[in-house]
Formats: sequence, C-alpha cells, structure tokens
Amino acid sequence: MCTNSSRPLSHESCRRARLARDPRFDGVFFTGVLSTGIFCRSICPAAPAKEENVRYFFSAISAANAGLRPCLRCRPDSAPGSSAWKGTQTTVDRALSLIDAGYLFGDNGGSLESLAEKLGITSRYLRKLFLEKVGTSPNKYAQFRQLMFAKQLLHQTDLSITHVGLAAGFSSIRRFNEVFQQTLALTPSALRKKRGTNMSQDKHEQGEVCLSMQLAYRPPLNWQKQLDFYRLRMVEGMEWDNKAEGYSRSFQIGNVKGFFEAEHDEAHHRFNVTIHLADTQALPVLKEVVTQIKRVLDLDADMAQIQTSLSSIDIINNAILDGLRLPGTWSAFEAGCRAILGQQVSVVQATKLLNLMVNANGEELTLSGRVIRLFPTPDAIANASLDELKMPGARKAALNAFGQFVSEHPHASVDDWINIKGIGPWTVAYAKMRGLSDPNILLCSDLIVKKKVLKRYEELHGTTEHLVKKSAKNSTDNMPTAINYKAVTEQLESNIAPWGSYLTFQLWNLA
Repeated sequence: MCTNSSRPLSHESCRRARLARDPRFDGVFFTGVLSTGIFCRSICPAAPAKEENVRYFFSAISAANAGLRPCLRCRPDSAPGSSAWKGTQTTVDRALSLIDAGYLFGDNGGSLESLAEKLGITSRYLRKLFLEKVGTSPNKYAQFRQLMFAKQLLHQTDLSITHVGLAAGFSSIRRFNEVFQQTLALTPSALRKKRGTNMSQDKHEQGEVCLSMQLAYRPPLNWQKQLDFYRLRMVEGMEWDNKAEGYSRSFQIGNVKGFFEAEHDEAHHRFNVTIHLADTQALPVLKEVVTQIKRVLDLDADMAQIQTSLSSIDIINNAILDGLRLPGTWSAFEAGCRAILGQQVSVVQATKLLNLMVNANGEELTLSGRVIRLFPTPDAIANASLDELKMPGARKAALNAFGQFVSEHPHASVDDWINIKGIGPWTVAYAKMRGLSDPNILLCSDLIVKKKVLKRYEELHGTTEHLVKKSAKNSTDNMPTAINYKAVTEQLESNIAPWGSYLTFQLWNLA
C-alpha cells in the first residue's frame, strides 16, 4: 500500500498507475526509487524503475523523510496538491491547509502556538497529531512546503534567487541556501543551471512584478462549464476571459494588490498562470496568492474520488457531468456580498447589481498597463450609500451591516454572520461553498436544488412511506401526499459527505 495514506491504494493500483503514467493519480501518491534515491510523480517521463526498487508514498514529505530527493525531470513540487479535505481528521486537515497557504512562513508568519489556538487545541496536542498523521512536526512540514515552493519558483520563473527566498518565506538568503542544500542536496543556484531554457521570461519593470507559473490538476476537468459559470457572473474590470478560453481577475490580500491570468492547457492538465503584483514588496504573500488561485479554480480536487461518491447517489448517478468543479470567489466576503445581492432575484439581475456596486465602491488602479478594479473592502461597503443599487432598503442595510461586521471582526467565522440582520442560512452556506471552497455544502435551501431533488426523486422512487409528509386533511386514502424534502436531503447529506458542494453544482447543471 501507499505508506500512511488516508485513502490507501493497493500496491498493485499504484504500480499500474505508475507504469501507465496516469495523470488521474498525479499528486495522490509519489514513487520512491530506492536505487537512485529520488522520488517522482506518477506521470514522470523517465524510464520506469524495476518494481523491486520502488516504494510508494502518499505525500512528498513522507518520501523526503525517507531520505529521498525530488526528481528534477517530473518535479514533484509542481504536482497537484492533495485536497485538504481527505477525511482523515478535521483538525489536521485545517492545519495542513493553513500551513500550505503560508501561515507559518517568514518573519510575519504566525507562530505554532497561534496556529494551535486558531484550531482550538494546544500546541503540544498539535505536534502529537502531526507526528501521528503526517509523520513529522508542523514546523518541519512548513519548512518542507517552503522549500518545495521555492523549488517551483526556481524551475518556472526567472525571479532572482534572493526574491525566490523572500517569496518562500526566508528572510535570510544564507539561511535559504543552507536549508535548501541540506534538504534537497542541491543549492538554488545549481538547480537554476539545471533547469534548461524552455521557459517564459518574467518581467520586473518600474517596481512591478510579473511572473508565470504552471499549476497542474488531476483530470477530469470540465473547464467549459466552469468558465461559463464565471462568464455569467463576471464583474467588468474585475474579471475577464482571455483569447485562450482562460479566466482572469484582480485580487487583494491585505495591502497587496494585483491580478492573475489563467490559460487552460488541457493537453498537459495544467493552467499557465501569469501573476501581476504591484512591487517586489508583495513577494512574501506570493505563496498565499498561488494557494488562492488554486482554490478559486479548484485545482486540487481529486475528481476520481469525488465522482465515485457521486455515483452512489441514485438521483444523480446516471447524469453526472464529468469533471465539474467548484468555481470559487477570491474571498468569503465577496461571496457573501454576491449572495446578499442574489437574494430573490435572477442571476442576471444579481450580476447587474454586483457590477454597479463594485464600479461605485471598488478601487481602480493601473497595473502592467491594464486598468483593473478591485472588489470593495468591507470598510468601503460598511460606509457606502449604495444609492446606485435599485433594490429594497432592507437589503442595502444588510450589506452595510455585513461590511461593518467583517471590517470589525475580520477573523470571525462565517457561521457568525447569521447574527447579522438580513443574512440567513442560504447566504452563509453559499459564502462557505464559494468563498471558502468548503466541499461539503449541499445547498438544500436553494430553490433550484430543491426543484431538481424533488423532480429526480419522484422520477426514480415516487413516494415512500417514510419520506412523505402526511397532510392533516388526508382523512381518505385518496388524498395525495408530498415528499418530505427534509428527510430526503438529510439522507443525501449523510450519503454524499464530505462532497455536498459537488452535488450542489451537479444539481444546478442538471438538464
């Protein structure tokens, strides 16, 4: 079996996937070649090693802990990430997600104690969980992620080695070189010499930073459906599609502002992404920017596992759209605003309102020769008149109150929004699904979901005694009964967990 895997694959499954160079397993497991001392992705183009010299690992760090180095041909640093929602243990999954996004990186990163506090446990218990589930300490895991991100930047960009170290969270170039060589048995400069020349040249003009990266995913991916979803809801100046059927948008993290352009490369199962930042001072948050882009595009989803779960749901199993992913927004706050504006109106009308709100309250700036608009900050929405919006005053008041709450409580849980007047369970659930990419949101209160569930259930099952509402007036046997929607959806939520959000999008796309 793959060592320590939370979703164990048999040795034979790994062997077949490795020999077939199956991209569906890219990042799900890694192949350690004991005779050479390296580990590879399942799609490595090198001649396959003899099986007796091979050992399989569920993560790159477990292979590194076994004393193996990452392959320079297939570059494990570029493999799709494993979903943070593997179902092993919620606390560890959340910790891995936060660390992967850069929580412990650099001088301005959080401490292990603050990470533990954020998770609601002690730092001692967090260390224990990591040793049990990951096989190493949180700090060593974070350092390994730093190095793998640095390795990816060294391979794919022409950022200087100093800037690569800065972007990876190292404040000292000496420390960066030292740790890199100790762990990967190669200096950053030596790696640069080995990378070849078939890569784009990044631009750094007038203090701005423009760099290109390749972000891989495991097929299948239904990009056309995902792009259509974005197009229908686009905000002018904040989002746009490009000539290669790609998706682009502006973003802001703290004081860092920029935009990215993502071009789909279906043949290589990846997106070619160009990131534009205002200046090199933004490099310390580059890891967070990349993590956010991957989340927005849902590139780390293991669709084979998700669709296996979907196929067990009888109302959808014969109508599953292959590769349908979660199209995210940049932030939970943005998703919350979209949800409030979308209450009781069509998607087209909600998008018109959203465009008016962003145009009136979002900052405009010029970057890399392009005029872009940023989504309004919570403070801007809290203090906005919203006169541009032709909608009920109660909904404007809800937007103002929402902006004020998030401005005053930026780290509050999305679940706390339910206490804001004008925000209900549907808005909270929608924000978690698109703004946090929570994979387990079956949006039961959504009207379209309800119609599709009831229609499919009636077509397949009719009504059964334990799933009907008994009318108070059904004193005769001829009185019709209605399907108990609550009972049906409770059963669906139980059967599809933890992939309820994917079922929601499948239902939204049912004919």
